[in-house]
Amino acid sequence: MEGEGIGRMEKAIVIGCPGAGKSTFARGLRERTGLPLYYLDMLWHRPDRTNVSREEFDTGLREILKKDRWIIDGNYLRTLEQRLAACDTVFFLDFPPEVCLAGAKSRIGRPREDMPWVETEFDREFCQWILDFQRDQMPQINGLLEKHRGMTVFRFRSREEAEEYLGRIEKIGTEA
Repeated sequence: MEGEGIGRMEKAIVIGCPGAGKSTFARGLRERTGLPLYYLDMLWHRPDRTNVSREEFDTGLREILKKDRWIIDGNYLRTLEQRLAACDTVFFLDFPPEVCLAGAKSRIGRPREDMPWVETEFDREFCQWILDFQRDQMPQINGLLEKHRGMTVFRFRSREEAEEYLGRIEKIGTEA
C-alpha cells in the first residue's frame, strides 16, 4: 500500500479498474467517515441502460464538486482531472486484471446501489476493457496523479491492503 500522511479527509475520490471493488470500498469509507457518497455510474447511466448527455453528466458532477464534503466513486477518465483538482484524498485500487475480472464476474445478477440496473451478463467488450485498462488508462491516471500532488494518495495493490486501511480508519473516524 502506498499512501502518505494522516490528515483530515473531506473530499475523496475512489478510482481504479472496473471490477476492482471501488463501490464496495467507497461504501466502507462512507460507513466509517459519514461522508456522502456519489456514484458516477448513477450519474451517467439511466435505468433503461441509456446514458445522459455529457453536458448533463458534467453539470451533475459540478454540483457534487461544489459541496463541502463527499466521496466520489468512479474512474471516468474524461473528468478525472477535474475531480483531482477538487479532492484532498485519492484511493486508487490498483489491482491486477485477473482480480478485476473476477470482481466484475461476481456481481452479475446482483442488485447494486451504484448501478441503476442489474447486470445480466459479462460481455466481451467489458471484459476487454478490463484487460486493456493497465495499457490504455494507467499511463494517463499516473500522469494526472503526478500533476496533482496536493492531495493524499493511497494506492492499494490488493483487496487485503484496502480492507486493512478501512479497518484502521474505523477507529479514527474521518482522520484518514
